[in-house]
Amino acid sequence: MESARDRLADLLASLDGTNGNDISRATSPGGEPRDTNGVTDETEKLSRNRPRTYPYFKYLPYDVEDDAERQKNFDEILKHLYVAIEAGDFSPGAVHWTRELRSWLGLKFDPTKEQRVTLVRLYYELALAPGIEVTVSERFASMFMVLTKRKHYLRPGKDITLDWRPLFRELKVFVLPSESGMIQATNVKRNFRTMTKLCTFAQLYFDPKEIPAMLEEFLPYFSTSFVEGAFVVTGLLNLLFPTSPAPPDQGTLQPQNYLPTFFHLWSLVNRSKVFDTTFLDIFSRLARDSLPAHHIQFSEHGIFTKDQSALIFTAILRLLEIPVGQATSPYSATVDLGAGLGIMLERDAKKHPIAHHIARWIVMSLSPACLDVEDSVLTNLEGLIQAVETFFHPSNSGSWTKTLSQLVYYLADFFVMRWNREKSGEMEVPENRRLNDELKRRFVLCLREVIFMGIYAKSGTAMNFSLSTLQSLAYLEPSLILPGALQRIYPSMQGLVEVHRTTSSLRSLQILSRVMVRTKGFRCHVTTMLGLALPGIDANDLDKTLYTLSYIQSVCYSIPFHDLTKGKEEISGSMLALEWVTSEVSRMEQEGANVELDYINKLSDEDEDLILRSSTASFAEFLSSLLGRVFTLLENLPDASRVRSGSPEENVVNTLPATFTPLLATLSPELYDLALNKIADFVGNHVIHQARDAMAFICSALCKVSPEKALKRLVPMLIQSIRTEIDENGAASTRNTGSDVLPRDRGLVWSVSMLSMCVVHVGDAVLAYKAELFDIAVYMQQKCQGIPTVHISNYIHHLLLNLTGTYTVDYSIYEPDVLSRGLGPEDWGKVPKPQELNINWHVPSREEIAFAVGLFKSQGENALTALTSLIDGTSSIKREGTGKAWSDEVSRNLVLIRLLLSGVSVLFDANAGAEPDFESESETNGDIEMVQQNGEDTKESEDVSLEATLAGSEDDDGKPTFHYPAGYLLRRGDPLYNEVHGLRERTGKLLHEVHQFLVEKQEDDVACFGPLYTAYKSWFIDVGIERSAHVLDRVQRLLTADIHPYKVSGLRKEYPRPLLLRRANVYHLQRLRHNASPRPKSDLDKALLLDLAQSGVSLYTEVRRNAQTAGESAIKAIIGGRPLVIPLLLRALEMGVKENDYARIKGAMYSLLFGSLTKTISRDWRYAPSLIKAYIAASTADKPSIQKLCSGATFQIMDFGRSLERMVILDKDIVQAIAPVNGDVGSKINTKRDLIKKKRAAIESKKAALSEELVEMARRSHWKKASRTAAIVVTLGLRFDSLASENLVDLLTTGSIDSHPGLRGLYSGALVALFSLVDTRALCQHQYENYLLDKQHIPAKIQVSTRYQDPSWTAEHLASFAKAEAEYYVDHDHSGWLVWNKTMPAYKSNPKEGVEYDDEERRVLSQIGRSLNRSWFSTFFGYLKQEPRDAGADRFRMASAMMLVSAFELMYDGHTTVTFDDIKEEIADVFGDGSDKHQHRATAEILAGLLCSTVDRKVETRTKIWEYCFPIVRKVFSDGLTPENSGYWTTFLHLLLQGRDPRRSWPIVDWLASFRLDMSSNAAFKESSKIQLLHQCVTDAGWHFQLEKPVLEDFLAHIDHPYKGVREAMGTTLATIYRTRYHESYKDIHTLIEAQKAASSIGTRPYNPSEEFCDTIHEVFERLEKWRQERTPGQQTPSSYTSGSKTVLLWLDSMLSSHECIQLLQFFPNVFMEQLLHMMDVKEDQELQGLAYHVFRHIPNIPHRVGEDSELITSLIRIGKTSLLWHQRLRVLINMQVVYFRRLFLITQEQQKDLFDCVSGMLEDTQLEVRLGAMTTLSGMIRCSPVALRTNIVQDLNKKFTTMLLKSPLPKKPRNNLSATSTGTSTPTPEQAKLVLTRHAAVLGLGALVQAFPYTSPPPEWVPNVLTTLANKANSDPGVVGRSVKSILSDFKKTRQDTWHMDLKAFSPEQVEDLEGSIVKSYYA
Repeated sequence: MESARDRLADLLASLDGTNGNDISRATSPGGEPRDTNGVTDETEKLSRNRPRTYPYFKYLPYDVEDDAERQKNFDEILKHLYVAIEAGDFSPGAVHWTRELRSWLGLKFDPTKEQRVTLVRLYYELALAPGIEVTVSERFASMFMVLTKRKHYLRPGKDITLDWRPLFRELKVFVLPSESGMIQATNVKRNFRTMTKLCTFAQLYFDPKEIPAMLEEFLPYFSTSFVEGAFVVTGLLNLLFPTSPAPPDQGTLQPQNYLPTFFHLWSLVNRSKVFDTTFLDIFSRLARDSLPAHHIQFSEHGIFTKDQSALIFTAILRLLEIPVGQATSPYSATVDLGAGLGIMLERDAKKHPIAHHIARWIVMSLSPACLDVEDSVLTNLEGLIQAVETFFHPSNSGSWTKTLSQLVYYLADFFVMRWNREKSGEMEVPENRRLNDELKRRFVLCLREVIFMGIYAKSGTAMNFSLSTLQSLAYLEPSLILPGALQRIYPSMQGLVEVHRTTSSLRSLQILSRVMVRTKGFRCHVTTMLGLALPGIDANDLDKTLYTLSYIQSVCYSIPFHDLTKGKEEISGSMLALEWVTSEVSRMEQEGANVELDYINKLSDEDEDLILRSSTASFAEFLSSLLGRVFTLLENLPDASRVRSGSPEENVVNTLPATFTPLLATLSPELYDLALNKIADFVGNHVIHQARDAMAFICSALCKVSPEKALKRLVPMLIQSIRTEIDENGAASTRNTGSDVLPRDRGLVWSVSMLSMCVVHVGDAVLAYKAELFDIAVYMQQKCQGIPTVHISNYIHHLLLNLTGTYTVDYSIYEPDVLSRGLGPEDWGKVPKPQELNINWHVPSREEIAFAVGLFKSQGENALTALTSLIDGTSSIKREGTGKAWSDEVSRNLVLIRLLLSGVSVLFDANAGAEPDFESESETNGDIEMVQQNGEDTKESEDVSLEATLAGSEDDDGKPTFHYPAGYLLRRGDPLYNEVHGLRERTGKLLHEVHQFLVEKQEDDVACFGPLYTAYKSWFIDVGIERSAHVLDRVQRLLTADIHPYKVSGLRKEYPRPLLLRRANVYHLQRLRHNASPRPKSDLDKALLLDLAQSGVSLYTEVRRNAQTAGESAIKAIIGGRPLVIPLLLRALEMGVKENDYARIKGAMYSLLFGSLTKTISRDWRYAPSLIKAYIAASTADKPSIQKLCSGATFQIMDFGRSLERMVILDKDIVQAIAPVNGDVGSKINTKRDLIKKKRAAIESKKAALSEELVEMARRSHWKKASRTAAIVVTLGLRFDSLASENLVDLLTTGSIDSHPGLRGLYSGALVALFSLVDTRALCQHQYENYLLDKQHIPAKIQVSTRYQDPSWTAEHLASFAKAEAEYYVDHDHSGWLVWNKTMPAYKSNPKEGVEYDDEERRVLSQIGRSLNRSWFSTFFGYLKQEPRDAGADRFRMASAMMLVSAFELMYDGHTTVTFDDIKEEIADVFGDGSDKHQHRATAEILAGLLCSTVDRKVETRTKIWEYCFPIVRKVFSDGLTPENSGYWTTFLHLLLQGRDPRRSWPIVDWLASFRLDMSSNAAFKESSKIQLLHQCVTDAGWHFQLEKPVLEDFLAHIDHPYKGVREAMGTTLATIYRTRYHESYKDIHTLIEAQKAASSIGTRPYNPSEEFCDTIHEVFERLEKWRQERTPGQQTPSSYTSGSKTVLLWLDSMLSSHECIQLLQFFPNVFMEQLLHMMDVKEDQELQGLAYHVFRHIPNIPHRVGEDSELITSLIRIGKTSLLWHQRLRVLINMQVVYFRRLFLITQEQQKDLFDCVSGMLEDTQLEVRLGAMTTLSGMIRCSPVALRTNIVQDLNKKFTTMLLKSPLPKKPRNNLSATSTGTSTPTPEQAKLVLTRHAAVLGLGALVQAFPYTSPPPEWVPNVLTTLANKANSDPGVVGRSVKSILSDFKKTRQDTWHMDLKAFSPEQVEDLEGSIVKSYYA
């Protein structure tokens, strides 16, 4: 079933297509909710909400089936599907019928809406049904996605709603494992990527009424105390939350009801990129889906409020990650690291790029309401683009380039889509929200500038995005985009600028061509542009050539190359157009980049018509110079090195035909004749070997467009030259070695190639030359030898294809009736309607078929005779001797046979070998007689033997496939039919004989085997369609590539006519491909298949490979082929292993384990056991390549052992919905179900037997073999029902103390798996159904009802964690953190009864227990203590602890002989004196095992164990920790506390919390390691840690601790304690939502510091200030001030880079800033400086809410203006710019003004560094301000600084320099210093203004004046002022290298003179 697989690949490719329009979900909004009165029945009958754009069936050239027939087949598929599902036959049964269904849909058949709804429900159910094998459920999931792929199939809410709970149940297993109760990893059920993808498709159909239920379900898990919870909840919301509009009467479900809560959740996790992305995703979908809903409030901010919109824009600015000044990233990596399992719920950033969400949110929130308001989504978008516009410039590229270019691409794309869909009525948007022209205009203007920069980007991706954006914008507003584009394109096409700008311009032209030819006025430029593009065809620059050809191609698809001046007296040639274009171009040069070309109003229609007609007069010269260029290109092409290497030469060769087909098709008849003559002359007079293919393609295009004319000119000429070459030059007279064509043969090969491309796909025109073509074929075959013969066979192949194929022969750009009435200007750029095409097909006539059969016969008979004589030795060419002549002849004839077979493949009937009534019979007997399908015709005895049961319904392809008419040409019984099939049969037999002969006599003749097996392959698969050439894939790929430029979002199939016709051709091929399904096998097929299997294990690698690929293809084409070859290959593998025949082992392993046979064997347990045994034996072979193969196949083999599907839980009603209405299938289901049960039982017994055999083997063999065996045994032997056999248990327990470390690991792992299987089985109450449904009964688990109504409840709940006694343990962190549920899960503190085991489980446990005696433990402990083999393994190993947990549980239950006292002695022995780190590691692992094993035990047991362990642990923690071993003990602690109630480990927690700092101690490590353990304890316990008060007091009192390690530990611990103090604990969801709504539209502000916290901070900083005063400046030794500061900085750093950073906001302005600046001034302590600077740079990155930043800004300004230390003034500048940029959308206008005043004031600072800093900051701030603000500021500052400069001139130097006073070394007076300062300030100010617009081209109009002022007034200043002027002027020039020729025009000649020498080099300089 290659078809299904290919189609699946295609579908999947289209699902996650790269093109924006293919991400179907993301595009159009869903409709409104269903009206209450229901819908009329009419729409239910419809198949789609929108009719198909393209009438596929109407265009086929033969009669197709009627709807009733399709429907009948559809019902048949459903019936079989129903039977398969009911009988439990999922794979192969249901999978097979799913595939059938998929190909039924693939043929463009549509089910009715009701049918689609039932199917969607069914597949949703199947994809999530518990118990189905993973790979199978993935198939169902992908079918679900196909059925819901496009939104218009089913409207959400109106046609169908789905239930989200099954999906949530599956996701829960991944992301909330502690909740679902699943512990063991042995059955991770599914691939979560598939789950998240399912969500993307299903989310649309979830019911908005479910919102409250979802929030109730998800929000309680939210917690930042254990931050993973927060990530998981938002991830789930993003995947499952329904965004479609709820019914209008449901007030509580409207977005603004829950949005404040969402914003609140968002603000709970700050500085996280994941959170920003997730919320933007949700909001953008919400915006999209709410757009059409009338009842949802909609303002200038869309459905959001002003505050919400400002916050979202701020987040967008953060997400673009634009670097500002010296700022660090706005995100903190540590926050996202905490996502944990939440990572699984993130969307794949490649398929859902963040830019996509941003653009969707913006475009879907636009409406006319945005136009007249100060502050709206539109103004914010403009502000955003203006703020980052300099980052689009090619010279300024970096990590942001891709995101930015993606952003504008998606913006434009969504806008175009929304525009088109609103216009077509596909999106039903309320009137007042519809996009209008004014909006469109502003939108385009907003993006225009940045796109004109973006198309010249350096990165290819960015350039592609920008070009597509340009296309969308030009589509929206041609008159705004085209003038600017032309203004940039003309100079670069005339070669005035760098090459890369020329390529960009060519590409821009290509994508603009569609719009240009349709737009009045601009279309007159097209012909000129074509002429300018010609020099781009250049053999020295192949990339440019490609773009030029694509441009010409796109023009040819849009306009007719017809001279429209004919019959118009008033136009004389192209003069008029030339003059007009010249004047337009010079106008563009004058007016520069902002040129306005208003053709709509300024150019009258008559004039435009005349100019256009006149411009068409130059087509003839264009054509001849184009052909000239192409010929020159071909003459200079380098030799193509390899085929399909992707080299530029090859691309050019492939692009030529794509350009020439439309070019030749669009020419007027006169121009066509011109082209024909030129090309024919070239072909006749040249032989250019390396351009052979390219030239052949061009000839092919010529002949396709007008077959009669072209063949008449070419065929006689080519035939003549072929005869001449053979007769006179002796071409191809002898064979040659090597693969190159000899020079003497090149002329022949050239002509043959041309001829073969001239006769393919040209239709019946070849019949005129029937005799000539036939004779020349015979003649060449007689005369020629060597390499040219391949080309000759190829010619015959092409001729056959042309005669027998059905294909379109219509390439015209216009319909015939349009051409006959004559073309005019109005036909330029006309788009045909897909519904009104008249297609010209070629359907072979009887005469053509007869000719084809004749040719096939004459050539085929010759080849057969030749081959027969070669084999039996009667031929004149003998096998003996050294020459290769014999092999040559054989391969040549085999190649001919292959090409003949595939040439007439369309005439072969798939069922020719079978009896005529085969079809009808297999329908009825599709499933009952399974044994027969298997190809062994067993006698129908009553009792079906075990063997037959195992064989089962193996080949899933053996069921009826439905054939649809595809224009098959012959009937049975027709003489031609019999001739063709007779010859095919004889050919097959001969192939078999050749194979046998070669294998016996010439087995080393590798050269013959290759062609032999490709011939085999064709024989098998080329039936009905030429599959070996992948025709369909190829044609489809080419079509996709060609239509890509014409796709416009929101429009359907607006393609040029030839592309629409090709779509019909592809559809015809799809039908052929559909019919080429596997066929029944004949005896000949069997013989040939076995030949292939036999050669698949040949000694010669090449032979093996060829035979294997042919075999793979053949198996897929024949029903029941697989079981036929398996035994042969298995025997070969077994023999190979016996005789150490490596080649044979490899061949057999490749065939059996790396192809499509693996699946068959894994189901067929007649063969599986022997394969597994052979595999294990092979894995010991002493050859690296085989070892590699074996490891590659391990997983496939392990999968063999998986248990079969025993039970699948489905919803009966959903399955019932597809039950057939008439005809009872009950009996059929029952027989089938019994058969499957029998088969399953048989297989399971085989597996059990094999498992026993392998256990024995593992015991006895070498470790290498044993380790392979062990891996297989585990999947084979462990079962839910029987657990494990005695032998296996024995193997595992003894194996877990095996001396070989690898085996030991394997066996211990398996033993742990067995333990957890026993436990799971017991917890599921021994029921498999409970196991599938995740229903577990944990005896100790209880649901405690919470007193959530009681206001003091939370406090009491928390207080209980500070006491040792507990009535129950709360292990889950999330209960009550954000919101309380009515109950919370907890665990009994003294459980009376443990888990209840049944007999089966007890049997296994006691058997294990018997082996775990004292010596077992002693050995095991001994291994723990060994030094690990590599450094990576030297850590606390969870695996050993987990193993011991289970072992000790057995001990408590009395299953073991060993007692607790024995264990104590062993432990003492392990720990020894504790001097060695390995002793510590082993002890930590053992104690962890001991303590964890007591979790749900009775109090007595627990007390006993703790009383023993705690003293040991306390002793180690007090004195035994060293840097080497502390890691082990930290993990030990983590294991005890993680996800558990701290009171469970009370002794340790209590003891750690009682730690106090000992200031007298100098054992720094001892102190710090204890704090680290405490830190671990707080982190794990989270907000449940309630013993913090004394610890905090102790730490805060000693923040000036002298030791660095202690300080670091203290800093992080302080931060962690404060971080985990916060919780919200609302009493229920409703209260939470209401509280947020009441607070504001963005919810309440979290993390408000408590009074206590404020006091602490103030106190700490006052103390620091006091210490600062006490420290002597310049003191080198550490002081309390430096030590204390470092502790505090570490604490702040940890808090600021975490999610609760906003807790510190209010301390920034007055507490932190000045102190941090002081710390940065301590030069003696660089560590302190660095830390302080690091913390200082966090400040502007912390998100503030609106209005919270005023104090911060004031304090920044205050320090900048008044601080006495220049360092401090300089440093606040850094933060000013960052604060300004990050808060662009939140800052008030007064604050903006204040910041600008402050910075421009700081230009006059006395310190040079500060002035320079202020200049950079100022230009940065101007650069990122919105335009309106920018213009005002620039005007004011320009005036201010110019006046400043002019008002303070330099004093004139005195005339006579000889006066004694001036010695030249005088110190400047204060006045002079002040003057220099003022002048410098003015210069820097003006410089900042100029540098704020580094790339604006041409420069703003005020720039020239500023520059001249600087050059005239200050350039000659001495010292720093003059230097600054010079650098400003030279920078100006440097950033503008690219556009310099344009920018110069902005200066008047006088200004240029003034600047001469400083910018413009003068002639003399």
